[in-house]
Order: sequence, then C-alpha cells, then structure tokens
Amino acid sequence: MVYPKKNRLIHWFFHHYILRIVGCNFHEVKFDEIAVTDDKAVLLLANHFSWWDGFLMYYLNHKLFGKKFHVMVIENTVRRVSFFKHMGAFSVNKNSRDVLQSINYAAKLLEDPQNLVLIFPQGKLYSNFVDQVHFEKGIWRIIEQAQENFRLVFSATFIQYLKYKKPTATVYLKSIDGNSAYQNIEELAKAYQQHYDSSKQSETEIIL
Repeated sequence: MVYPKKNRLIHWFFHHYILRIVGCNFHEVKFDEIAVTDDKAVLLLANHFSWWDGFLMYYLNHKLFGKKFHVMVIENTVRRVSFFKHMGAFSVNKNSRDVLQSINYAAKLLEDPQNLVLIFPQGKLYSNFVDQVHFEKGIWRIIEQAQENFRLVFSATFIQYLKYKKPTATVYLKSIDGNSAYQNIEELAKAYQQHYDSSKQSETEIIL
C-alpha cells in the first residue's frame, strides 16, 4: 500500500497548481452551500467520470470544507503519478490482501475531525451521464469501522459547455444526517442513486 507523504514544498506547489488549472480550464465551478462543522471528519462519496474528478473535489474542499484532503486511488495510478501521494492520495488494490490495509487506513483517517476522505464508490471511470451508479463493497466496510466519527456527504458532478467556450462544472451536494441512516451497502447505494438521479434531472433542465 502507498501512504500519503508529507512535503510542505511539494504540497504548496501542487496546491496552487491544482487551483490554477481548475480556474483556467473551467468557466465556473458551482456547488451547493452545505453546512460544514469542525467536530467531525467528512467522508465524501463522488461519481467518477473524468481525469478532472480528484482535482475538482480538491478545489471543492479548498472552497467549502477546509479539511485536510485525502483520496483513495488505484495503486497503479498513485505509483505512476508520484505527486498524488503528496496531495493526500493513498492507494487501494482490490486484487490484493492490501485492500484491508486501505480500508483500515481510510477508517482511521475519519477519526480525525480535521480530515476529509474522498472515495469514488464506482471504483473506475464511467460516463458522466450514466444511468446507474455502481458501488464497490469496500466503502461499506469503511463506514462500519469509522462508526459515528464522520459526516457523510454525497457529491454528484456534471460538466456542460452550453453557451460558453469553457465548461461549467456543477457539484450537487447532499449532507446526510446521521451515519446510521443506512443499514447496509444496498441502502447506501440506493440513497446515493436517488441523489444522483435528482442531480442529473436538475442538470438536464438547465436553460440559458
């Protein structure tokens, strides 16, 4: 397993790099203003459809949550893009016993109220407007281990150009009241699917 690595200089450089490329490549990044508290960590579940996903969620954390950013990333990607580990990335390998280490590490991070942990439950890239959002089972093990230490937030992001030269990214957020709201992975996936469907419907109704 690859763990995050602290280097203040590298982190400072890529922090500003990420904010810059998001600002330069998007007309606007819009998101819901949800309540953020200091007493609990954030577990952010997001759809996965592009190269931009992690950067957009990093930008969102900077603008809204203000937590220490962490993201679960496929191990091959972390090893191939070395600076990811300096920006809070830790690896997961679904075909290895190390997957338990990744799950335990994610749950441990959620014990610290200063942390945000981003996970893409789909596990791989899908179309931005896919109908069904697939959930990998590992996310439920993290939630069970972390218990009540965190705030669960659903994120559904959609990108459109419409009348602008650069795209607009819209991040639809939903904060969940109580981590015990769901009894199993099926209930969690169903709740996220409802949020995703509602968000997609809102996106298709945009008229400029």
